[in-house]
Amino acid sequence: MIKLSKKYNFPKAYLFIMVGMLSAFMSCQRHSDMQTEGVKALQGVWVQDSVENQANLLSYSLHSFTFRCDSIYSTMDVYAKTKTIPDSCYNNGNWQEYAKGVYVQRGDSLIVEGVYTKENGKQKISGCYKNGQYLPRFKIISISEDSVVLQNKFESKPITLRKTQDINCIPKKRWEM
Repeated sequence: MIKLSKKYNFPKAYLFIMVGMLSAFMSCQRHSDMQTEGVKALQGVWVQDSVENQANLLSYSLHSFTFRCDSIYSTMDVYAKTKTIPDSCYNNGNWQEYAKGVYVQRGDSLIVEGVYTKENGKQKISGCYKNGQYLPRFKIISISEDSVVLQNKFESKPITLRKTQDINCIPKKRWEM
């Protein structure tokens, strides 16, 4: 059994706790309401035309990404030969999924934090297909002026994209977007 000392100093303990809370509060940063410029080489609209061996796959997605400053907007054109979702959602094996978020490049990684959305860009919290968080992690295999090859760290197929449109980043306040 542990015996407490009768000389326990409550004011010192209180002070210690307050200093700890203050230092934790001071270490928190307020994130800017302004967009950052993002990765200059990625600014624009990028599309995936095909997936290797797609005729033999049971399902695959063709991606389209728009990089505007530090924001990413994604459309996934999904093809499925087998029903793994309810008939009302299956749509003859072809449907679109949408997502938006922010991204950052760290070394050869492209880290995205976002949400699945409806076609109009509003967050999707229920319904067919995917909803909730959109958190892909890509490895940048190669990047040039007109093409990018990404490897999703959760899938084995590379995503080969070609640039279809340039976009110049003009940072805005996040609530203006």
